[in-house]
Amino acid sequence: MRPDLLVRLLPFTVAYTIAYAASGSAGWLGLGFGNLAAQLVFAAVAAPAMFAAAAAVQLLLTRRRGALSVPSGPDDAWFQAGFYAVNGPIEEAFFRGLAQGGISIALGAPTGFVIATAVYVLYHRLGRWTWPDTLATALVGVPLGLAFWLLPGPPSLLGVSLAHIAATCGFLGPGPYLLQKMRLV
Repeated sequence: MRPDLLVRLLPFTVAYTIAYAASGSAGWLGLGFGNLAAQLVFAAVAAPAMFAAAAAVQLLLTRRRGALSVPSGPDDAWFQAGFYAVNGPIEEAFFRGLAQGGISIALGAPTGFVIATAVYVLYHRLGRWTWPDTLATALVGVPLGLAFWLLPGPPSLLGVSLAHIAATCGFLGPGPYLLQKMRLV
């Protein structure tokens, strides 16, 4: 995970921070709470749904390919969940706030949504994910991109970040660990 922090998460954070400072704290970057009630309701509904959906997709993909990387125990699953709690908001800041927000300002919200979501999905292929795993990220990218665009109030990364964390935990680490404990894989 150390190379991941240096190669991916640190540059994303630096790029977002530079854009935030250069834009004069622009609202389109989504750093505020937006409509807090809408963000919290979205997160309360989307987070468990996305965890379950991601675990189900992982189960289907695992049965198809016959292999799954599972945490060695509950401590490892919790450690991975902690990493994803850092990873999710950073990816959302970069792909929703910076990419989708910036492109939306320049070219319109529909264009921002399509381009940022496509880049988000294809970006996972750079991590040497298989094509089925990479395309499965569209099941996260599409609803989160739509939520960032369509939830009432100013754009906010709050709800989409919480849902992203849950989806990642369902697909990697804790989700596969639970699938194994439930003897589904």
